[in-house]
Amino acid sequence: MKKPFISIVLASTFAFGAVGTHAVFAKPAEVSQKQSVHPQDRKVINKINVYNIYNTIEYLSKTPRVAGTESEYNAVQYIKKQFESYGYKTEVQEFTFEAYTPPSMIELRVQGYEGELHPTSFTYSKNGNGTGELVNAGLGTKGALENVDLSGKIALIQRGEITFAEKVLNAAEKGAAGVIIYNNAEGELNGTLGENNEKYVPAVALTKAEGEGLAAKVNSGGPVTATINIQGAEVGNKTSHNVIATKKPTNKKKANNDIIVLGSHHDSVEAAPGANDDASGTAMTLELARVFKELPTDTEIRFITFGAEEVGLLGSEHYVQNLSDDEISRTIANFNLDMVGSKDAGDLVLMTHDGQPNLVTELAQASSTRLNGSPTPYAEGGRSDHVPFGEAGIPAALFIHDPAEPWYHTPEDTIDKISKEKLQDVAEIVGTAMYDTARFDNQGPKPKKQKQPKAKHLYYEQDLK
Repeated sequence: MKKPFISIVLASTFAFGAVGTHAVFAKPAEVSQKQSVHPQDRKVINKINVYNIYNTIEYLSKTPRVAGTESEYNAVQYIKKQFESYGYKTEVQEFTFEAYTPPSMIELRVQGYEGELHPTSFTYSKNGNGTGELVNAGLGTKGALENVDLSGKIALIQRGEITFAEKVLNAAEKGAAGVIIYNNAEGELNGTLGENNEKYVPAVALTKAEGEGLAAKVNSGGPVTATINIQGAEVGNKTSHNVIATKKPTNKKKANNDIIVLGSHHDSVEAAPGANDDASGTAMTLELARVFKELPTDTEIRFITFGAEEVGLLGSEHYVQNLSDDEISRTIANFNLDMVGSKDAGDLVLMTHDGQPNLVTELAQASSTRLNGSPTPYAEGGRSDHVPFGEAGIPAALFIHDPAEPWYHTPEDTIDKISKEKLQDVAEIVGTAMYDTARFDNQGPKPKKQKQPKAKHLYYEQDLK
C-alpha cells in the first residue's frame, strides 16, 4: 500500500455480543490461545485456518507482483483458481492504465563539487540532458521564484509546502533546464510527480545532506555548473486486473438487498516481494472467502483482490467507477485488508478516508471488544483501496497495523517477517464483524451514505522510505 498519514481517534464501543475468547485449533506458541467465544462468532472463528493464510503469503511473495507485469498476472490466475476451488463464480475484471518505467540512467554532475551525489528519479521524471548554472530556488513556489532568473539554469529546490510536480512546473515556467529537489528530513527522497506532463523538465531527487552540500557550494561564491542526464524513462499503457468472487445470499426468499465487499490488493512495488504489502491482505481475503462459502448469509458478499493499488488505487477506482447506481446504493460496507501481518509493525488500527466512524468501524469495534476486550481504534487515513469506496459514499475502512514495519516497500518484506498471531487476530475481527451483519438474524444498524469529495492528496503525495 501507499503508507498512510494517520491520527488515531479512540472511538466509542458498540456492544453487539458477549465479550470472550476461545481456542480455535492447535497453533504454534506464537499464536495466542483464547478461552471462550460468542456462539455466532464461533461459527466463523472455528473455520479460520491461519496456516492457509500463511502458506498463501509464502507462495505469493516468492517474487514482486508489480502492476502490469507477468508476475502480477500470474498472481491473478492463482487467486482466480483458489476462489474457484472454493466453489465461487469468479470474474477477472481487466483495465488498462498509464504506466511509468523508471529511467535506466540517472546522472548528476556538479563542477567543482567534491562530495558524493546519489541522485534518484521521481515517478514520471522526464528524459533529457540539461546543463546550466546551479541556482538556489528555495521551496520552488511561485513567490520564491518571482525574482529569480532560471533561464537555461538548474534549479536547486528544497522539499516542502507544495507538491514535487508544482515545484518542477514552476521552475519550467521560468525557463529552467532541469530541477534538483532535496529532502527536508533525513533519508532518501522517494516521490512522484503524480502523472505524465510534457511541460516537465528533467528532475532528480537528493537527500537532505546532499542538497544542503550543493546549496553551500552555490552560496560560497562564483557560478557553479550542473548537468542532469536522465535516459530510458518510458510512459505507456499496461494492463492489470481485479479478481471478483461473489457469494449470493444462501436463501433467496430471505435475502436482503445488501452487498458487502471484502477486498485487498495483490500487486506490490518494484523489487519488493510484498509479503505483508499486500500478500497478507490477499491471503486473508482468500481464507475468509473459503470460510464464508458454507456459512448461511442473507447478504451478497463480494471477495475482491485489486490490481495496481501501488500506482494510484487504480483497480479499486476502476471497480467502483463501473458499479451501477443501484449497486452503489446497495453496497453497505467495504472491509479493506492491507498490511495485516508484519511482526515488526505496531498495533491494529482502522482507517476511514474522512476520519469519521461508519458501519465498518462500528462492526469491527464491536467485534474486537467481544474478542479482545477493547475496541480497535480508528483513524483518518487514505492511500489504500478503501478510498474510492468512501468517496462514493460507501462505508469503508482499512485494517492495518501502525506504525508500519521498517522494511515497508523494500526487498526485506519477506515471509519470515509475518506473524501468525497478527493474521489470526485480524481474520477473527474482520470475519466476525462481517458475519455480524451478513447472517440471517442480524438486526444491526444500516448506514446512511453520502457521496464524499475526492481527496487527491491521498493518491499522489508519497512518504519517505
